[in-house]
Amino acid sequence: MIENPLVKKLKDYKLILASGSPRRKRFFEDLGMTFEIRLKPIDEIYPEELKGSEISEYLSELKASAFKGLLKSKEILVTSDTVVWHNNESLAKASNKDEAAEMLHKLSNSWHEVITSVSLTTLSAQKTISSSTKVKFSELSDNEIDFYIKQNQPFDKAGGYGIQEWLGAIAIESIEGSYNNVVGLPTHLVYKTLMDMVD
Repeated sequence: MIENPLVKKLKDYKLILASGSPRRKRFFEDLGMTFEIRLKPIDEIYPEELKGSEISEYLSELKASAFKGLLKSKEILVTSDTVVWHNNESLAKASNKDEAAEMLHKLSNSWHEVITSVSLTTLSAQKTISSSTKVKFSELSDNEIDFYIKQNQPFDKAGGYGIQEWLGAIAIESIEGSYNNVVGLPTHLVYKTLMDMVD
């Protein structure tokens, strides 16, 4: 029987996913990984001068810092953060319908950048990786935006939308980079980095 190369390499390690995102959980399942979910709430506040990937990298590492002193030998902690960067502005998670609608009006008929950073942390080391994907939205009508928000309640997603949902199907004209990265995890980079960091 042929083994999953990553599973084989990590057989002596415990992988910990510090995310409540069902999308990231699904990606780890799709990679064939055995993992445990551990959550530590933090205030996602970052210095105002940070831009683009600096924000997602800072928050990813901040999430890892909540586990300081709690990791054991042979444990690998995975934390991550996604930023939607548009016109030199970060569009974070919308907290209500009005904020989501405002974000989607900004994204309408324009390009934006989706940046996901992932920190892989052990007792002795930490490596943070980032992936950027450019996405072009078609022009969105008020009715389309209202319908999407009502149907999908996208309040846990950066930029106020999920590419895998109805809006992604009807509005995305072009995408440059990793699709999985926009969903929430650059699986190709996570796979490669895990393969490289384990002896």
